[in-house]
Amino acid sequence: MKARTAVMAATTAALCLAAVSCGPSGGDSSHGKDRGRASSPSSAKPSGDDASSPPPSPSTLPAGTGKVLTEAELTEAALATGDLADYEVTPLQGSEDTGTEKAENQACRPLAAVIDGAPEPAATATVLRTVMDRSEEGKDDQTVVTEILTSHPKGAAQQVLRDVRDAVQACAGGFRTSSDEGPSTYSKVDLLDAPRVGEESIAYQVTGNIEGDKVPLVFQLVRRGSTVVTFYVADFVDATPPELPAEVVTAQLAKLP
Repeated sequence: MKARTAVMAATTAALCLAAVSCGPSGGDSSHGKDRGRASSPSSAKPSGDDASSPPPSPSTLPAGTGKVLTEAELTEAALATGDLADYEVTPLQGSEDTGTEKAENQACRPLAAVIDGAPEPAATATVLRTVMDRSEEGKDDQTVVTEILTSHPKGAAQQVLRDVRDAVQACAGGFRTSSDEGPSTYSKVDLLDAPRVGEESIAYQVTGNIEGDKVPLVFQLVRRGSTVVTFYVADFVDATPPELPAEVVTAQLAKLP
């Protein structure tokens, strides 16, 4: 996510994923879960030159073990500060509760579940992280990525990707949701080009509305074994396409068993 400040970015992302309103609600007003600029995650910026030992490319990694990770194991597998040069990793603030958005169209439910920070089928364990580029600290467009790591019963991780893929196609024309904070409208859903990583992946853009502005929200879901990692980026500054840093995806996948 690109934001005015790292603190604002992390806090707002946490509040959005916890279903605190990020825009007007009720009546005919609609709101997205976060302000953002959407683009293909494949347009990621390159790793910094000072990365002493870059992680292996996801394409060179063996298939995941398929083990259903416990919360402790998922925490161990999550990115941490020091794993990637220039990046600071912290628990996502305010992430104790997931969002409450429910799609009016049942076919779009998987997309609302991802927006809530709770991909379906339900996870057996969830870990949320904020990944910030410290080399950009103080800049208006500091890179901040929200990560949601979920562990699923045998076969359910594949179902998560399958259901999201079907929903992106079924809900291309947009969808509406209701939540504890009121209704939300998302005007369209676009499938994005993304590099093939993990055992399977999908990237897409959901366009919402905050205070009258069309706001693109970009998600990339990657499966490795029984674990799904959801990467989320947005932009609070000018609603132009953000970049999901390829090195963040690569480093995270390299830590998964």
